[in-house]
Order: sequence, then structure tokens, then C-alpha cells
Amino acid sequence: MPKGVKATVIGGVFAVMVGGAGYGAYNIMSALNGGGATGQGGPAPVRSGPPSAEEVEETTAKFFAAWEKGEAARAATYTNNDAAAESVLTAYSGGAHITGVKITPGRATGTAVPFSVSAKVTYEGKSKPLSYKSELKVVRGLTTGRALVDWQPTVIHPQLRKDDTLVTGEAKAPPIEAVDRDGTVLTKEKYPSLGLVLDTLRDRYGSKAGGSPGIELAIRHADESPDTSLLTLAKGRPGKLETTLSAPVQAAAEKAVKQYGQSSVVAVKPSTGEVLAVANHRDDAFNAAFEGRVPPGSTMKIITSAMLIDNGVTTMNGPAPCPDTALWQSQTFKNLTGLKADESANATLANGFMRSCNTAFIKLVDEEPLTDASLTTEAEKRFGLGGDWKTGIASFDGSVPASTGPDRAANAIGQGQVQMNPLNMASVTATAITGTFRQPYLVARELDDRPFATADGLRASTVAQLKQMMRLTATSAQGTAVRAMSGLSGDIGAKTGSAEVDGKATSDSWFTGFRNDVAAAAMAEQGGHGSDAAGPIVAAVLRASG
Repeated sequence: MPKGVKATVIGGVFAVMVGGAGYGAYNIMSALNGGGATGQGGPAPVRSGPPSAEEVEETTAKFFAAWEKGEAARAATYTNNDAAAESVLTAYSGGAHITGVKITPGRATGTAVPFSVSAKVTYEGKSKPLSYKSELKVVRGLTTGRALVDWQPTVIHPQLRKDDTLVTGEAKAPPIEAVDRDGTVLTKEKYPSLGLVLDTLRDRYGSKAGGSPGIELAIRHADESPDTSLLTLAKGRPGKLETTLSAPVQAAAEKAVKQYGQSSVVAVKPSTGEVLAVANHRDDAFNAAFEGRVPPGSTMKIITSAMLIDNGVTTMNGPAPCPDTALWQSQTFKNLTGLKADESANATLANGFMRSCNTAFIKLVDEEPLTDASLTTEAEKRFGLGGDWKTGIASFDGSVPASTGPDRAANAIGQGQVQMNPLNMASVTATAITGTFRQPYLVARELDDRPFATADGLRASTVAQLKQMMRLTATSAQGTAVRAMSGLSGDIGAKTGSAEVDGKATSDSWFTGFRNDVAAAAMAEQGGHGSDAAGPIVAAVLRASG
């Protein structure tokens, strides 16, 4: 059982609660009485409060000394989770074949101690030096009051996660030399956002690309994601893997997302479905561009508009009043602050689309012959969403469930139960402007004969209207995407979105657009309106597309 610490501040007094309220109460009463149990022949009181500087130094010294000697069991006793620590430390010197460990502690900051590790990895006559930096914290033991290392896998290596294992041996997959559509080599160092993508491509296609595996120290992840290579003892022979990516577009995507926290972008080629770029700027290693599952806000109105047109409810020039509020089954929907209501003859679907009027769409979703399942049918049968896409790496392919009650209306404006990511919305835009759903992909299907998802696509008349409404949104004075798309040449169009997320004061920023034969979509968590964060990202990517 972990021997961690739980602390609280009560009335300005720092108290450590060990084993429930009893111990804390005992310590407080003992202090008030001016003595402790030892003066009355009882057991010595357990120490409380944050570990002192001396305790931090002593505990880390003992832990490091045992670790250096490869004494996993003894080192684990200086942590607050013996079993978990011993398992990782045993693998460190065992399965990972790491020896000659030398640990150099840095200057402690409170109870946090940075340190550097130097060692060597030896396997079947191959040996290489290993060095890296990490950090640990010292806490007060829950039951013993001892100063202990707060156990986290990152103590042993900063890239280790829960239940991961360090291993040294023949790599699971041969290395790859991934190249873009024009033969430019793609590396993690030059394109950091591609780190996880390249690891996955190696894991899936290394053996098919003609290479041979080398010997590596790697992290084997518990979630079965691709191994993270840490050190190469003997190089394998890389196989050449051709991708659909475009190095110039990828470079622009990498640069653009760095301007906004927790942001992601994807660019595709509508005429083929080829993915031209995928980039993320996040605090974690999650590929939100392909695997995110969040509401897309008003970018969803592309699909909703197609549903309204395909079902004969209205046309781009048909009536779509835009009142301040709209009531749907006891729930009131509003427009974005500052949007002027318009219930005149000029209030058309195109006007509501380019100004992103929520109420215009809410007012139409109960018209005949629409049902609770109409939006789902449009999304799946015509746009290919939820169709089990085989892109070459893991992806979430969108979800537009048939919903009843208020969620039916909320889904229509990209809230409710709808879930998307930038890959999905870039594909939606590609289908909207070509009429044909082409499943996005990163590597050719011929490489592994995987089946691609299919969908019916859109009628030519629907495509013409959707494309024109997106053009107006990007070029008309009233269009919400004008500012972001300003300065782009060629045939351009866009749709903005802002998605409200429970517990967040600021909405997520969404934007999808096209320029000639390139479609791109971006999302920035808590980025505000579509043109505030996601818009500039998409515009930068489209600008680089030539």
C-alpha cells in the first residue's frame, strides 16, 4: 500500500492527517498539553509536517545509493510504494540491462530534488552510455511518519508512465525512413508533432517497408502504444516508407499551432483524401488532431446545412429567421454575444451560415420530414463520419448520434452529443466542396490492403450551395471568417465555430476552410471564437499550400 501523505491547512495551522482524524487530534492535544505520550511511557509520536531539508537530503542519499548498487528491493523501501518501485527498479537493471549507474543530485527546492543519471546499457556484447535528467519529491509517510520518496515512474525515467517497462533487446519493429510526398525525409527532430505519428508508422509498417530491426533500449508501454526508443545500441536497416504528408505544409502547421496552447490542425487534399499535415501543440502526447472527441461548435453547421438542403427544408437562399433566442423543447438557445437578430426577408440560410446564427438553425430542425435520426444519417451516409477510417494510424472518426429532446437541437449547432476532431472536420470540408467522400489516409492502402470507408457523398446542387456559403463566410463583409482568411488568394471558403465545454469559462475555438484543392481544420482549447485562434492556424496552413 502507498505510504503517501495527505495534508490540509486548518485555521492557519498546517496539519498532516495520518490514519484518519485520530492521529491529527492526538498531536494537537499533545501539543496543547505541553507534552507527548513518551513522557508517560507510551510510544513516541509519529513525526508530522513537511520533511525537513535534512530529511530530504538523507532520504534521497539512501535511495540513490541503493539504486546505484542495483539493490531494487532496498531502494524501494525508501519510497511510499514499495511494490511498484521494486518492479520498475528490478526491470531497470534486469530487462533493460542498465548498469554502472551514477546519480548526481542537484539543489533541492523544498522537497523536490532534481538529479542527473549516467549509466551504460550492455546487451549481447553491445554497450553504450546512457544519460538523462529527472526529479523526485520527498513526502511524509502516511503511517510511519518517515520521509520517503514519493513514488512515480518518472522518478526512474521522465518518459515512463504507470505500468510501463524498460527493455533492451531487438526492437519490435525495424526503423523506417519516412518521406513526404516529394521524397523529403521526415524526422521527429525537424517536425516534433510527428513524433507519435512516426512511432506508430514504424510500429505498423516497419516490417513492410523492407528494413531490419536493431538493438535498442526502449519503453514498452502498458497501453500497447508503440515502443518509445531511448537508445540505439546497434542500428537496424531502415526501410523507406512513403507518406502523403507535405513537408512545407507540415512545417507551416507545426509553426502555427505553437502560437496557441492545446491546439491541433489537420490538412487534407480533397481530390484524393491524402493527409498533407497533422500537428499538435499540447501538454501531453495525445494526438488530438486525429483522436480528439470534443464538440465542434458551429463548424457542424456545414453538415446541418446539407441536411436541410437534402431534405428539402430550405435552400441557401431560402428563409431562415435569426431571432435573439429560440425555444426547443423547453430549452432556450441563444446566439453569440453581439450578433444582431434578423427576421426580415434577408434572413436566409446563407445569411445565417456566414454570420453563424444559432437560432436560424434551431428554428429549422423540427421541420418535416426531419426526424431525430436525420442529422446522423446525413453525417454517416453522405460525409462518411463514424465509418471506421483506416488512415494508417489510430483515429477517431466522428460521432453524430441520433438524439432526442434538447440534444437534437444542440447537435445541429455542434454541441450536445456531437464529437469531432480536426481530421473529421477537414474531411467534412473536403466532402462539402467536392461532393465525394474520400477517406483520409497517411499511407497508401496498397501497403497493407486495408479497406477504406465509403459513403454516398452529396448531390451536385447541395455541393454548389455549401461551397458558395463557405465562400461568403470567408469573403463577405458579414462573414465570420473574413478576418482570418484575409490575404489568401484563389478559391477560398471557411466556417467558424466556438464550442462551449462544461466547466470552462472560455469556449473552444474551431475553424475549417479550403483554398483550391486543400482543406484544413483546427481546434484550440479555450481559444475563444473561431477566428481568434483556430482561424489563424488554418489560414497559415492554407497559405503554405501554394
